[in-house]
Amino acid sequence: MPKMNLLTWKSLSASGRAAALQRPAQKAQKRTGVIVAGILSLVRRGGDRALRQLTAKLDGAKLQSLRVSAAEFAAAEKALSATDRAALKAAYANIRKFHLAQRTPPVRVETTQGIVCEKVTRPIGRVGLYVPGGSAPLFSTALMLGVPSQIAGNPVRVLCTPPGRDGKVSPWILCAAQLCGITEVFKLGGAQAIAAMAYGTATIPKCDKLFGPGNSFVTEAKLQVSRDTAAIDLPAGPSEVMVIADRSAWASFVAADLLSQAEHGPDSQVILVTFSEAIAFRIALEMRNQLKRLPRGAIAAAALEKSRILIASSPAEAVEIANRYAPEHLILQVEKPRALLPKITTSGSVFVGPWTPESLGDYASGTNHVLPTYGWARACSGLGLADFQRTMTVQAATAGGLRKLGPVVERLALAENLAAHQRAVRVRLEKLSS
Repeated sequence: MPKMNLLTWKSLSASGRAAALQRPAQKAQKRTGVIVAGILSLVRRGGDRALRQLTAKLDGAKLQSLRVSAAEFAAAEKALSATDRAALKAAYANIRKFHLAQRTPPVRVETTQGIVCEKVTRPIGRVGLYVPGGSAPLFSTALMLGVPSQIAGNPVRVLCTPPGRDGKVSPWILCAAQLCGITEVFKLGGAQAIAAMAYGTATIPKCDKLFGPGNSFVTEAKLQVSRDTAAIDLPAGPSEVMVIADRSAWASFVAADLLSQAEHGPDSQVILVTFSEAIAFRIALEMRNQLKRLPRGAIAAAALEKSRILIASSPAEAVEIANRYAPEHLILQVEKPRALLPKITTSGSVFVGPWTPESLGDYASGTNHVLPTYGWARACSGLGLADFQRTMTVQAATAGGLRKLGPVVERLALAENLAAHQRAVRVRLEKLSS
């Protein structure tokens, strides 16, 4: 097993602490940006033809049609066993239950007698959903995006996911899409999928907002298109987890949690924060033993090369490290995890206690696993129902309300030297007086 760097937080300089919490994928960001810009330009100019060429080059799949057919949906349904379909439905039910609870009622307030202000919610018209595929088709992401979009009632829902070299999409992804009522599924991955949904082609509908996690190229593509054509949910890039573990933690649990994120990809990052080298050694030994049995052990090992073990002097210092790093996932494997929770301010999602593996949130607890990475959890929240909706404010005034509030508005408008604003009120008040 690769040796994870072990560092004592208190002994690090300011620059050393910053380096200890550096995400590995950020180092290649400039080069990634150039590559992604080229892909976006190709798709804008070449449309479906460029998409087929890029899919052949990058995914090794030569496609006759970008769209998943009704026959492929039917074959996917037959490919899964009854037990598999039941597991999908159980996850779907929990995710739906949690997101239904996020619905907000309309707001209606009479701020001044005769002046009523409202806030109403509407679904976003066209949403593009990106589901990672490749070596690990994340059908769970189809549920995490499909369920809230289904509840929100978005009129157009487009799902893109990379095909295998055989030109097929995982039956798990297609069955998850069917559960969520999504029929517009396309065989596209990477930055080219983001470009297709952002700009639209003859086959792919242009979308107003794009959703979903991905690798550094997908994340960069989302950021670039958000500057000129489509809104995005949040920066959700390579997976990351931080575990805070004390001597009460089971080493096997902590090791399994760290490896569960490391196996996502070589650009994933895992960080263990603990309180002594003895605890760190026990967990590292357990990781070595478990790594040997993992089918994706080589991928996890590559991720571990860029990961860290940090020795904190106290729970308070561990919380300080977590808040500074702002992890996508934060696992509290300590004796009194609830005591730490109120002090955690910047995690995407928190997993409390020994019986709450991060895998629960990835699949079926009900929370959404599309979460901010790269430290964006300092300002961004994980995906929820509200992200698939937009709100509008509404105001209505009676004649009596305008009489009461109009002079206030006139005074404020003149104070800003906006005479036309003042006049829009004055002509009405004059009409009421005539």
